[in-house]
Amino acid sequence: MIRLLRILFACSVLAAAVSSALAQISFATAIDLAEKSNPKVLSAQAEVDKATAVIQQLRDAYVPNVVFGIGVGPTPYGFPLGTPSLFNITSQSLVFSYAQRDYLRSAHAAFDASVLALKDARQGVAEDTALTYLALNHDLQRHAALSEQQTFADHLVTIVQERLDAGQDTPIGLTQARLSAAQTRLALLRAEDDTASDQTHLARLIGLPPQGLGTSADSIPAFNAPPTQEASELPLSPAILSSYAAAHAKRETAFAESRYLWRPQILFSGQYNRFATFNNYQEYYLHFQQNNAAVGVQITIPLYDVQHAAKAREAAADASHAEHEADVARDQFFDGRQRVLHTAAELSARAEVATLDQQLAQQNLDILLVQLKSGSGNLSGVQMTPKDEQLSRIAEREKYLAVLDADFQLDQTRINLMRQTGELDAWIAAAAHTDPSLTVKP
Repeated sequence: MIRLLRILFACSVLAAAVSSALAQISFATAIDLAEKSNPKVLSAQAEVDKATAVIQQLRDAYVPNVVFGIGVGPTPYGFPLGTPSLFNITSQSLVFSYAQRDYLRSAHAAFDASVLALKDARQGVAEDTALTYLALNHDLQRHAALSEQQTFADHLVTIVQERLDAGQDTPIGLTQARLSAAQTRLALLRAEDDTASDQTHLARLIGLPPQGLGTSADSIPAFNAPPTQEASELPLSPAILSSYAAAHAKRETAFAESRYLWRPQILFSGQYNRFATFNNYQEYYLHFQQNNAAVGVQITIPLYDVQHAAKAREAAADASHAEHEADVARDQFFDGRQRVLHTAAELSARAEVATLDQQLAQQNLDILLVQLKSGSGNLSGVQMTPKDEQLSRIAEREKYLAVLDADFQLDQTRINLMRQTGELDAWIAAAAHTDPSLTVKP
């Protein structure tokens, strides 16, 4: 029984360790899962399917349809009323129309707009997922650094307390050490909250449970150098191109509406009827025929239609409105991209300053550790103490946290800039090529 209890205890400890471990998911896998299951992408795909169906509907207007109908009823008194057919088959199709070609061009432009909107939706989801993935990776790195800083701060409190007991320090020094430890503990709690929040958001994007969800820093692709062209020289985003394509579709529709009057429209029509004999139609007609068929074309020429003319003016105004809205969105896009270009350059310089500051703190810490190990070599000078070591370690971790924050802000701006310059898809594709495994790694 004792051996069995030991085995059960070991299994429970192992299960708890496995459940508490992070399940690392690669960057490319997260992007792929998000793009396949996000409602925005699925909604945009439905719009593409709808636009495809509209094109097929306009093309099928030239294909004759076939309708089958039955109408049976006796005539007990008087002259037969209604259609005397047992059943009938009718067929109709469009042969020629000036406006039909314009409607078809409008449908193709609407299809192009839906495809571009789908591309923009995928890029939006990819951008959100990439930012969340980097945020979670930043949270995990920050949590690890704060945990180390918390250890150094607690050790500093112990050292200062011992020095105070030995009369080598002051109560103010102890209070400062305890304040530093409390501030680090508060920052650690905030980092845990940020980690849980980003885990939840990433899990909702990719459709996986948030518990224990982790990142793989090696799967994040390297960032390319920012473009050197002016904002107006870079390509437009899919959202802007979709707006112009939608405006072009409305312009084609307005052109089709304006070509309605004074232009012929030719329709094909065919009909077959099988007349009934129990309605006594043969008693009223000299040459009664049960089988009746007719085939022909119908030509209509609209001469005067005030309502349709007003509808054409409405379509033209709608097209102009869409074109002006696309121009406004284009100008706003150019302004925003120009600001992002300048922000990326500023954040890059700030990240470099933070990195050099952290390197300087690390070099000072290395020098201090050498002095503590071998002595300063100057007996008359100030000797380094373990308190100085912990203070240097805390300062180095503080500089490292500043580097993490600066790099994360720079990466956020880079991803936003890549989406606005059209380089986001290539960057994500590079992540898929550099990632040999697209599975979740426990």
